[in-house]
Amino acid sequence: MHPRKTDLARSALQAHRAPLDMRQRRLLILCDGQRDTTELTALLGSDAVAMVQALIHSGYLSSGAEVAPAAAPPPAPAPVAPSPPSSPPAAATPVERRRSLVAARIYVLGILEMQRHPQAAGLLRNLQQARVETDVLAGLQAALQALPALTSEGYSQRVRERLLEALPLEHCPAFTG
Repeated sequence: MHPRKTDLARSALQAHRAPLDMRQRRLLILCDGQRDTTELTALLGSDAVAMVQALIHSGYLSSGAEVAPAAAPPPAPAPVAPSPPSSPPAAATPVERRRSLVAARIYVLGILEMQRHPQAAGLLRNLQQARVETDVLAGLQAALQALPALTSEGYSQRVRERLLEALPLEHCPAFTG
């Protein structure tokens, strides 16, 4: 399945007032119709399929019709059936989310895509073209420095906080200044 944002999702991402948590917002940003649930699971963790299903049910996502019958049935029974018996042990141990430079880059690319400003378009192109780690980090830094001029200070701060949650720990000190 290749989930795609609906108009409701686009307006929710722009308004910043929708009843969505940070992980749901990340998922919506990543759902562009090109990534399948396997890729989303690799980026966001094992509960990505359940979040996709919940967002489809809420009207924020539409399922891509290309491969929906083949991809949807295997993930659905696995999380639903074993979850109730294994919930108490899973709740006792906190789950550490994966951190990756790729996820951080994709998040900032999604943020820049939503900005309707020529400077954001230039930053988006630079970050898309960055291939080596130092260039990606420089592109992320440039985007974070430019964002307060393009949006509100509060929004810029939330983007920085969410980026720090996705960024590998060894790169975080460069972004906390």
